[in-house]
Amino acid sequence: MNIKEEFLIRSRHAFYFLVLLGVAIISRLVYMQYFATFKKKGETTAKYWHDRIEGFQIRQDTLRAKRGDIYARDGSLLATSLPTYEVGIDPRVAKDAYFNSRVDSLGKHLSGLFRDKSANEYTSLIRAARLSGRKYLLLNHRRISFQERQKLLTWPFFRSTKKLSARGGGLRAYYERYHPYGQMALRTVGDLNPRNMQGQMGLEASFQPVLAGKNAVGLVEVLAGGVKKPVDDGPDMKPEPGLDLHTTLDINFQDIAETALKKALVKYNADKGCVIVMDVQTGEIRALANLTKDGDGYVENFNHALAGRTDPGSTFKLATMIALLEEKAIYPGKMVHTGDHAVHYYGVEVADSKGGASGSLTAQQVFEKSSNVGIHMMMQSYFYARPDLYCQYLRKFHLNRPTGIHMKGEAPPFMRNPDMKGWSKTSLTFMSYGYEMQLTPLQMLTFYNAVANDGKWVRPMLVKQVKLAGEVVEETQPYVSPNPIAKPETIRLVKKMLEGVVTHGTARNILDTNYSIAGKTGTAQKIIGGKYQKGYYYTSFIGYFPADHPKYSMIAMVDNPRGENINLLYAGSVSAPVFKAVADRIYAYDTDIHAPMRARKNKRPQGAMLASAGYADDLHTIGTELNIATQPAAEGWVRRGSGGDWKSMPVRKDQVPDVRGLPLRDALPLLENRGLRVVAQGRGKVVSQSLEPGKSLANNRQIELTLQGSR
Repeated sequence: MNIKEEFLIRSRHAFYFLVLLGVAIISRLVYMQYFATFKKKGETTAKYWHDRIEGFQIRQDTLRAKRGDIYARDGSLLATSLPTYEVGIDPRVAKDAYFNSRVDSLGKHLSGLFRDKSANEYTSLIRAARLSGRKYLLLNHRRISFQERQKLLTWPFFRSTKKLSARGGGLRAYYERYHPYGQMALRTVGDLNPRNMQGQMGLEASFQPVLAGKNAVGLVEVLAGGVKKPVDDGPDMKPEPGLDLHTTLDINFQDIAETALKKALVKYNADKGCVIVMDVQTGEIRALANLTKDGDGYVENFNHALAGRTDPGSTFKLATMIALLEEKAIYPGKMVHTGDHAVHYYGVEVADSKGGASGSLTAQQVFEKSSNVGIHMMMQSYFYARPDLYCQYLRKFHLNRPTGIHMKGEAPPFMRNPDMKGWSKTSLTFMSYGYEMQLTPLQMLTFYNAVANDGKWVRPMLVKQVKLAGEVVEETQPYVSPNPIAKPETIRLVKKMLEGVVTHGTARNILDTNYSIAGKTGTAQKIIGGKYQKGYYYTSFIGYFPADHPKYSMIAMVDNPRGENINLLYAGSVSAPVFKAVADRIYAYDTDIHAPMRARKNKRPQGAMLASAGYADDLHTIGTELNIATQPAAEGWVRRGSGGDWKSMPVRKDQVPDVRGLPLRDALPLLENRGLRVVAQGRGKVVSQSLEPGKSLANNRQIELTLQGSR
């Protein structure tokens, strides 16, 4: 046998030996894991090793940080993380004397808290765990609330002081997201993915790294049943809590917007809608409501304001008018002869909303009455030969790109230009009155907001501040584009046109005598089966108020309203009233935008403003507020004499009082307190009474009053 053969034989023997050794080791491990038993002193039965070692597994586990809160403008909570706590105990920690004297009391407390076991059962469970040497006992699978935790910290084994730690009781916090206002602004605020607790939409997703904080990795002991007990003396890292977002949303405005929108959607059985309210100067969004039809109700399951692109329709005519005015191609008084019938241009019929045309109109009336034919004719006279110039203006208006709002999900606009595939000889015609493009409600509102803001384009803003423990970490300042969208004179002219839409045009039904509104209606036909279909509309109204000193801009959109009368499905009938309903309540709520009352110092009110009788204390209060110099010097009920002086009115309980000159609310108590039944006719102040003043009440039980004048 040569050396080579001897070497091969020895190698085979070594290989076989290693294989047999490996099989033996594996067999022993399997035996120890599944068949070998272990019996500890004091125990009555043996346990398999795999059951015993289960309570001694030390692993790394993620300790989740508390997620930051989201606040409304006034500090109201829109989203917060509420802690729940897992209740457990290490029964080995307490000394025998303490354990034996307190364990029964703990059992009673636990039974009263969880109400699933008797006090004796809880006591026996804890005693058995101590006897068996268990390191941790999960007392109940139900997690307790923060309020329950506060009570539990006063119980035996859980109570601690600065000098003395708890005797075995332990709580582990878990955080769950909670929305105090329920579904309100849900699509804007956002929600979390229940699997990984990360934001999956809205602000929760857009500011995920800021809100989430930093989780920590700590050591836990995995006990039987998968229960995890934190290892207190391990090298744990403490999680860093997330930062808080302070938004620009106003809870009251949001509620107003959602209520008005839902009412309109239900009335017209519409598919969806949205309302956005924005502060004109800062771009801060005060309300952002999105509702979509879901069965018999409406829910917030899509952000139409940011992602719902569509043809804007006639609201886009504002961009066309600004471009024409900037080029001095028109002026408000320029006559446009639209004729009486629809016109045709390269095979395309151009008609006004109800068919045909609108006769001879000024350029301002073309806008106020939303004449498609008029817009087409003005564009044909100038921009049809200069399509690049028109598209250049649209870029100047910021209509070709997203607004840049700091929230995920904003859809980029789609707008044609002559260099694009699909551009045709009629593209500019359709674009001039809001077709062949895709824009979101937020992008259109931001453009209108720039007009309200005297030409200054402002980026919409939803998050004002980021805070940690009340300290400002980051603050967002309003971004104003350095270049205005148009010249001041042009802005002044289109503002008048927008006011004219409400005073003389397609939105006359929302004209208000208390405050002025400026805006534009838009009714765009929807594409059904690849074609624009009459009767299927996307309706919107975009504007601002008060028109003379704009404070808020707003868009109200209702998509696909339904009804028997097709002429009542246009924006003026559907979306404009939603705008008005929201604006009315905001105007009543925000007294800062009310016109100031003129001071009347040293001026005596005239006519109906001048009180002729009343209670002296009330007249003093009114006189002080209105700066009325001549106030009653007498007390009680008083009447103004012919010379303007105030005199006391004698009021005897057994005689008919003189209530002439008093409003009914003051006359009633004087008469009814004397047992008289009052019959009143008219409105205003008492001018005559059926019973003469000073007459005895003995035989009189009814008095008739005649009222006249304003209340």
